[in-house]
Amino acid sequence: MSALGIARDGAVVTVTLDRAERRNALDPSLIEELTAAFRGLPEDARVVVLRGSGPAFCAGADLDWMAASRDLSWEENVADAGRMADAFEAVDACRAAVVARVHGAAFGGGAGLVACADVAVASDDTTFAFSEVRLGLLPATISPYVLRAIGPGATRALFTTGRRFDADEARRLGLVHEVVTDDQLDASVADVVDALLHAGPEAVLACKQLVRDATAGLALHDLPERIARARTGPEGREGVAAFLERRSPSWSAGS
Repeated sequence: MSALGIARDGAVVTVTLDRAERRNALDPSLIEELTAAFRGLPEDARVVVLRGSGPAFCAGADLDWMAASRDLSWEENVADAGRMADAFEAVDACRAAVVARVHGAAFGGGAGLVACADVAVASDDTTFAFSEVRLGLLPATISPYVLRAIGPGATRALFTTGRRFDADEARRLGLVHEVVTDDQLDASVADVVDALLHAGPEAVLACKQLVRDATAGLALHDLPERIARARTGPEGREGVAAFLERRSPSWSAGS
């Protein structure tokens, strides 16, 4: 069964993360489908709306996937992280404009997908977090896109604390570009899509590439290895185990 819904209306393609029962958490199957969808768009597609079904946009990594990663070898962890990095790069490098319709929650990789979008519109009740450090991990594969979106200062503060923040703060930081009430979300996304359809498609692509070229130095060559190192290290193993067992990790204050 597909974890991704794809619908087309003329030049607009809607890609829906469709694992509502898991709050659209990312797992290997969804990552593979997401990569294929963004790399296999019709040539005449001009806008992609990325959204999530159910109560959340994307809650980050799937629990079963996190549990399984503890049993992977170093090489398997690097390959696994590499496939995840490919998915974010496919969204970011998409030749069509990408609009993120964000609601509920965007944690970890979900917030990374928001950073990959050209325009992000969020409902005012959305909660964001780069919470990997609370598991003894790090948000390596999304780091280039987050750094570009909100800059190194804010990225450093949010990556190291893992704290949650609301949609208004996300807008102030530049992670999202418009915050509206939930009942205005679809109309606001439609307005953004309309604006993009009035822009020259080649000019839009050139603008996207301009920003990617200018910020290319924010991406490091060894991001999969960095996350694999954290996953296979004692702190990452303890953090994931503690999360799955619903307890505080050994390093947590008061544990």
